[in-house]
Amino acid sequence: MLVGEFDYELPEELIAQEPLPERAQSRLLVLEKETGRVEHRHFYHFPELLRAGDALVLNNTRVLPARLIGRKKAGGGVAEILLLHRKNATVWEALVRPGRRLRPGAQVVFGAGELTATILEILPGGGRMVEFTCQGVFEEALDRLGEVPLPPYIRKKLPDAERYQTVYAKEEGSAAAPTAGLHFTPELLAEIRERGVHLAEITLHVGLGTFRPVKVADPREHRMHSEYYHVTPAAAQTLNSCREKGGRIIAVGTTSCRTLETVAGDDGLIMPGSGWTNLFIYPGYRFKAIDALLTNFHLPRSTLLMLVSAFAGREKVLAAYREAVTERYRFFSFGDAMFIC
Repeated sequence: MLVGEFDYELPEELIAQEPLPERAQSRLLVLEKETGRVEHRHFYHFPELLRAGDALVLNNTRVLPARLIGRKKAGGGVAEILLLHRKNATVWEALVRPGRRLRPGAQVVFGAGELTATILEILPGGGRMVEFTCQGVFEEALDRLGEVPLPPYIRKKLPDAERYQTVYAKEEGSAAAPTAGLHFTPELLAEIRERGVHLAEITLHVGLGTFRPVKVADPREHRMHSEYYHVTPAAAQTLNSCREKGGRIIAVGTTSCRTLETVAGDDGLIMPGSGWTNLFIYPGYRFKAIDALLTNFHLPRSTLLMLVSAFAGREKVLAAYREAVTERYRFFSFGDAMFIC
């Protein structure tokens, strides 16, 4: 298996730079994983593809306003800190720019000085351990001073930061959105419930590693990033009951998929719990937990495209992607959706 086997041609103009005015107006490519048959719909048709007794698994993580832009205390140059993981009440693991000027001991001031970051140490890979001091409540200062970080391929500024959040986002902690969920509206979720479909919420805080390119020729040598997950006993019970009664477990997004596959036993039983997962799913993986997958279109040569290929077959997925390009679908975070069933 070589990373080049997961490549495809994508015209740059098909990379969506902003969300559509209405979430559910996105297009929806339906792929039957057994036959490879493709059908073209819109996302507002999605409830019609579900059955009473199915369970839809939603990742309720919320994206942090994790991008802070301030000034270096000594010298006054512009500096940026991107929060990744909180270690304790005041210390975060972060990425910084410009790295060469933010050595241990350097300080960055944000706003009118109500928030200050001190670089504690340089981590393997170039990240930083950063300690914050705040004149008030840190979370309130972060809401005022921080920005929601957008993926590197989106160059337009987002006027409404809530459009990079799902309508069911509540557990703050992600550096990126679980984008398959961006297409849902409260009305669409209500219609899904009315059809007898169960909704189960789990949490996986998405890390920036989701955008990390695979730089090795053999993907199996790629080191996967770790992300925090939490599955409640109620969610596990809903999913296990669904499976026992013959319903399908449908993961909304690769984040929900990776979480469920992390906590599932060999018999498919979902176990509640919390922890960190670095599960890397690529072709050859035997799925235990999910029966169908709703996802967006992913970057060439990415771990996310490998996961989708593992679920539906590389050749079928790449053929569907080629058709999506021909049909001028919108790609990546603010793009259209794909339902593999």
